[in-house]
Amino acid sequence: MRAANADTVITGNWGPDLALLVRAARDAGLTANFYTYYGGVIGTPTAIGPAGENRMRMVAYWHPNIEGNPGEKQYLEFKKRFGEEYYGIATYAGMTLMADAMKRTKSTDPLRVAYAMEGARLTGLNGEIEMRASDHQLLQPLWLVSWTKVGGANRHDIEKTGFTWKTEAAYPTYVASQPTSCQMKRPARPS
Repeated sequence: MRAANADTVITGNWGPDLALLVRAARDAGLTANFYTYYGGVIGTPTAIGPAGENRMRMVAYWHPNIEGNPGEKQYLEFKKRFGEEYYGIATYAGMTLMADAMKRTKSTDPLRVAYAMEGARLTGLNGEIEMRASDHQLLQPLWLVSWTKVGGANRHDIEKTGFTWKTEAAYPTYVASQPTSCQMKRPARPS
């Protein structure tokens, strides 16, 4: 990468592999930016630490420093109770959508619940979300964030590293959602 003069590296690495990659790049004098989906996976921020400062970026469906953060209360409660980051907020979206569908159908039948989830729109911890009816994909906002020192509006210290995520760009659900050509086959709708 250094010999190629790479200015950007897009990687699917996570955990120790991502940490080793970023640290090795720093030690080799590579000044490229790293784009990942998995920079926030539990333990990765600690492993990367200062090596990723202002050079590691992540495409995220949530982070704790979102302006007007709808999930901040739950994030802080989780962190206080369990002593770790609330990384898997998609679980909140999934459970909220499923509970809503069960309530509306007055059923726990998987097929009834799945059909009831189609097209459901709710407010999640990251804002407005929708379960796309055509393929059951969760449509939600996205953020491009960078790893930076804690300070100002970027106040939530991730894994006690002194670093956190800072919004570089925010994409609302309607912008982040792309068309699909999926022709999902599904069982017949229950009567």
